[in-house]
Amino acid sequence: MNELSDSEVARARLLSLLLADPSSASTDLPAATSAGEIVRWFGAMQAQDLASGKWSFGVRLPGSLETTIDAAIESGEVLRTWPMRGTIHFVPPDDARWMLELTGVKALDGAARRREYLGLDLATVDGAASVLETTLRGGGKLTRAEAVAVLAEAGISTAGQHTYHLLWYTSQIGVTCIGPNVGKEQTFVLLDEWAPQQRSFDRAQALIELAFRYFRSHGPTTVKDFAGWTGLSMADSRAALAGNDGRLVRARFRGTDVWMGQPIADAIADGALARTAGAVVLPGFDEFVLGYKDRSVQVPDEHKNAIIPGGNGIFRSTIVVDGHAVGTWTRARKKTRIDVSMVPFEPLSVRQKSAVMKAFEHYGRYCGLPLEVV
Repeated sequence: MNELSDSEVARARLLSLLLADPSSASTDLPAATSAGEIVRWFGAMQAQDLASGKWSFGVRLPGSLETTIDAAIESGEVLRTWPMRGTIHFVPPDDARWMLELTGVKALDGAARRREYLGLDLATVDGAASVLETTLRGGGKLTRAEAVAVLAEAGISTAGQHTYHLLWYTSQIGVTCIGPNVGKEQTFVLLDEWAPQQRSFDRAQALIELAFRYFRSHGPTTVKDFAGWTGLSMADSRAALAGNDGRLVRARFRGTDVWMGQPIADAIADGALARTAGAVVLPGFDEFVLGYKDRSVQVPDEHKNAIIPGGNGIFRSTIVVDGHAVGTWTRARKKTRIDVSMVPFEPLSVRQKSAVMKAFEHYGRYCGLPLEVV
């Protein structure tokens, strides 16, 4: 079995992450045409920061506008909830419940300690879930402020961090999910009304399905990366991988086993990865970085702190060339234009700079505003 190089893995991941044109490598990867197709390919995509999550779709949909992604959220084509690691993700609407049941268990296991710290008990959080379910029944929608008012009226404390915990818990157990915004305000709706058609798997099947989606959309990568992404135990992660025997392709990288989907393996074998060269500008919480426990292929160790300052859970927007992060960027959105400031880790070559500027042009078109790079 051949050992993959860093360059092969970096460029192969661009393909699996839908950040390179699949026709450039003559693979059987789908050319995604909608946000719904993209999130189904991934299984789940980080969406803690809504603007970042929307651009994660936009960057993978050439020609799309931010309003296109807004419409996908408002129509229920994609859904936001807390399936993994206690954080918000986009998921396919009909996959929400089995994902919550599979990977949300670990987050709920740790909730008792959090309740004790906050001065809440199980009866209170279950009571809050019941109040919100009753209020929302029949197609209701509540902004965060309205949900707080409903809970307070029912005599449930919303002081301090109580509100976030109660709203998180109610979604984590599958009663509610995040609905479309009202203006800039997040809303909550009932999951069984917003997404009534739910797929069903037993636990073993759910593990296999989630692993297949992860490795096809992030590979080549390791079982440790899968465990880190899902929050599952290593035992569950290995079982999930074993259940995909014959559907995923194994290779070696840096002396360890990695897995990927067949189209990615074919692109590597055909020597087609050289044609995936190019640049993309990504939001801070994109799966390109957040989807891996070991990020050293995409992010050189000496620049890791520039993207994840202090390792505190904040991920800066990245400039990526040929599968490697080469800098960070920030934006200042004004009424009539967007000002972008980029900070490369090292001076960019003429080719790199040209590719990056084209990537920013894509972002400007997505926002629907003139864009100036500072």
